[in-house]
Amino acid sequence: MRLDRYLANLKYGTRNEITKKIKSKKVTVNGIVVTDSRYKVDTINDLVILEGIEIFYKETVLLMVHKPAGVISANKDGLHETVLDLIGEPYNRFDLRIAGRLDIDTEGLILLTNDGKLLHKIISPNKDVYKKYYVKTESKFDSKKLLKQFEIKDGRDIMFTPLLPKVEEISDNEFYLSIKEGKFHQVKRMVEHFNNKVVYLKRVSIGNIELDKDLEKGRYKEIIEYKI
Repeated sequence: MRLDRYLANLKYGTRNEITKKIKSKKVTVNGIVVTDSRYKVDTINDLVILEGIEIFYKETVLLMVHKPAGVISANKDGLHETVLDLIGEPYNRFDLRIAGRLDIDTEGLILLTNDGKLLHKIISPNKDVYKKYYVKTESKFDSKKLLKQFEIKDGRDIMFTPLLPKVEEISDNEFYLSIKEGKFHQVKRMVEHFNNKVVYLKRVSIGNIELDKDLEKGRYKEIIEYKI
């Protein structure tokens, strides 16, 4: 990859700004000053330093985020803090996308990645990836009711029948619910269909990736090895 494109993609400036820095001898590759912006960088093996800063780069990045309530699942928002606002250096330089959004008052696992194929695999209901939630209801609730076929509205007020979920009972008003889809307020609407209300909701896993119990709310970490 061209050196100027490499640095511009990581948001160290525009292509013109990067070119000026390269010509000003502010960039080294493997300890050697490079002044040609067309220089081809081995993105895996080369050590690039810009103005004393060692450049961090990976082809694909996957982050686990413990989303708190009050933070929205969006890249930008004028009113609320977003999941992307939680991300600092060096990961905030990547074009991360949200794999599986959560409601503003829902806590738990969110995955961020720049891998389009992985993103599609996670969010597509056809890929057989379960999202598991801890659910607490307002009053006593027989969670096995959710194993029956019924219709609810999606985010566009169109009726649909949820795919068969998985249910694990915890108490008379607590249970784990695993679903493949991710429709707007889906878990809440499934419970409301049976005249009850969700008072606390937390996503604890996506596929085989489980939320790290030691990861505090608002924190994140890179996942190096994973299987969805």
